[in-house]
Amino acid sequence: MNRNYAAALLISISAFSLSFDGAMAEDSGAMKSMPGMHMDAGAAPSGSAAAKLGDLDISAGYVRAMLPGQPVGGGYITIHNSGKTDDKLTSVTSSAAGKVELHEMKMEGEIMKMREVKGGIAIPAGATVTLAPNTMHMMFKQVKTPFKQGSAVPVMLMFDKAGMIDINLPVVSAKGN
Repeated sequence: MNRNYAAALLISISAFSLSFDGAMAEDSGAMKSMPGMHMDAGAAPSGSAAAKLGDLDISAGYVRAMLPGQPVGGGYITIHNSGKTDDKLTSVTSSAAGKVELHEMKMEGEIMKMREVKGGIAIPAGATVTLAPNTMHMMFKQVKTPFKQGSAVPVMLMFDKAGMIDINLPVVSAKGN
């Protein structure tokens, strides 16, 4: 990792804190706060993006505005598979970022860990998978222009069986409302 990027990341992480009030089911109240992107859980904001691709219903899509100096952005979406066949979100791309990774956050003891999900995210038949704050999400890296509230971020979602779909995710407040 280049030193300038590492320094910017550290500055960004220390610049603001996360609130995990509505944290993951496994949390049992242990998560209090963590420096980094503001990622409090909650319902998708009004006006979030929605689309349909075969048996997949895509809803509650949005990204959060980026704060000054923040090197990465977070995106969220809900996918319901109404079909009888499992599918998988294999990757996401965006012309607004050099790279989009699928990430998950989870508690390991008293420490919140975030890691890239290699190989995609399974969308089982008849199930709903939510990419939301504090859990799985899209991580936008090498962002070309910081995401500003009121604009939209184009993404292409690629699924193993259903194929691909372009969708514009609205940019909401950095606080998620």
